Amino acid sequence: MVEDVVRTLGFLCMGSRLRRIGERLQADTQQVIDEAGLSIQAGQYPFLAAIDRSGPLTIGELAQAVGITQPGATRTIGQLLELGYVDMQPAPDDQRRRLVSLTDKGQDLVGHSKKVIWPRIAAAVADLCGDLDGPILEQLAAIEDGLAAMPLASRNAAKEENP
Repeated sequence: MVEDVVRTLGFLCMGSRLRRIGERLQADTQQVIDEAGLSIQAGQYPFLAAIDRSGPLTIGELAQAVGITQPGATRTIGQLLELGYVDMQPAPDDQRRRLVSLTDKGQDLVGHSKKVIWPRIAAAVADLCGDLDGPILEQLAAIEDGLAAMPLASRNAAKEENP
């Protein structure tokens, strides 16, 4: 059997390991979505949830809410527009701004998902993490906050300047 280098190298490959875990969670989530017969990708759900929670948002606000680049958000919103789950209209107070909102079809999907799909996924992930020691969601938030405050490259430079 070949050594799992990503696991063995610990902190050195933490990003690769988190990406691997994320991809597995996305794939397993997609399987649940597919089994339910829904025509949406797992990665599109956070956009619908953001609009459901906050109301109509601009592409930039959606990118910020989901934590991705604006071009990535534009691409995903384009897909959701094609599927008929969202609509984009000029903002009433500023015609230059375009707001993305849920269509009736999108509201139906979110309503169904909040009752059936999201609880199933959340329960499965909670079960997966249930025996772990420590509050994993708080630890992940601390890692994200720490990276926002100071990227890895700056951390090395700061330690070299202040030994």
